[in-house]
Amino acid sequence: MQDSIVSKTIQFVRDTLAEAEGGHDWFHIERVYKSAINIANHEAGANLLIVQLASLLHDIADSKFHGGDEKIGPEKARQFLESQAVEAPIVEAVIAIIENMSFHKSIEGTTYQSLELDIVQDADRLDAIGAIGIARTFNYGGFKNRKIYDPAISPQFFTSKESYKKSDSPTLNHFYEKLLLLKDLMTTPTAQAMAEQRHAFMEAFLSQFYAEWEGEF
Repeated sequence: MQDSIVSKTIQFVRDTLAEAEGGHDWFHIERVYKSAINIANHEAGANLLIVQLASLLHDIADSKFHGGDEKIGPEKARQFLESQAVEAPIVEAVIAIIENMSFHKSIEGTTYQSLELDIVQDADRLDAIGAIGIARTFNYGGFKNRKIYDPAISPQFFTSKESYKKSDSPTLNHFYEKLLLLKDLMTTPTAQAMAEQRHAFMEAFLSQFYAEWEGEF
């Protein structure tokens, strides 16, 4: 039964995100799904079905692509899970994870906590750093027609969800506004270890970027 609902969820997500922006498409979901399972296998006590369903459905309707509406994603996930007769406690746990895993929650805070949230959130954050994170960042910057870099525009340090969501600063600033912060926000020991190398790769990339920007050999 669990294998069946996971398979159906995979197909539902693949179909729904068939035309999604490259950094938030099925392949992003698949990477987060694989990382979440990997982390769960190293963190005792996690409910694997909750981890699987939440990782698969966490970006089913990202608010960035729906006018900032943060309710549409959880609602769409709930409708699908209920249509598959998934048990209510599982549904509620999955929805709570989707509602509480965004980066801006680290700015405004959340009262919901669970091991499964930690695992899925860490897996999603891992996909935002390292080589894949760099590729996704510039892909989204191009999608939004943002400057790659402007030395005259300094990175912002957000104190509210609203200011974070409204930011349209150059793509390179996003490293300082979010990506370089994620290593220290990892919750599980497994993800903390995985984040170290990816964080170092981003730092090396930035050093190379600035050298090339200045025309250095």
